[in-house]
Amino acid sequence: MIASVDGAIMVDRRSRGLSGPADRLVFGVLRSLADVIVVGAETARAERYRQAQPGELWQQLRTGRPQAPPIAVLTRRLNLDLTGRLFGGVGLAPTILITTEEAPQERLEAASQVTDVVVAGAADVGAATTIDVLEQRGYRRILLEGGPNLLAQFTVADLLDELCLTISPVLEGGYTAARVTSLTAAGEEPAKLAGLRLASVLEDDGFLLTRYVRA
Repeated sequence: MIASVDGAIMVDRRSRGLSGPADRLVFGVLRSLADVIVVGAETARAERYRQAQPGELWQQLRTGRPQAPPIAVLTRRLNLDLTGRLFGGVGLAPTILITTEEAPQERLEAASQVTDVVVAGAADVGAATTIDVLEQRGYRRILLEGGPNLLAQFTVADLLDELCLTISPVLEGGYTAARVTSLTAAGEEPAKLAGLRLASVLEDDGFLLTRYVRA
């Protein structure tokens, strides 16, 4: 994840405006280490997600595994562009759509024609259920790329093992309210404070690249 010094996680509704070369380097390394990349549908739409590209990854970190990990999108109602860059790339790992029983039947049928669809909840897909679905497919290294609501769900469920957070040397000015974790689902109980230990911190051109693990 990335945030400005004053806590904003995006500029003009996208995180790219906060990033820099070192942050993008770490982003590529983390993707290279992952078995699967998990993202929420809102983030997939806002950030214009596409399937992971082998040429953008460190292939020496993927020995014995496919050249690129699949993207897994959590989506309640399958409100995604099924003709977009997340689907249909020749030779790329198929995107996994993890959805709910609330998804319209016509969307389920259409999505099933282009990719792997899993119905894994009545009205919501929880963090533990997501991990179960992915582990059943053999994915152990699960990389969460956002958004803040998804990350908050894993935090509340006490299922977050580590956090890689880049602090961008800019002040956004308070126009963006969202934080790195921001739980928006109604009725959720706040979690206890999740203790983290600073494992490493690097600096590059004013950017702080931190890695925290469970205390």
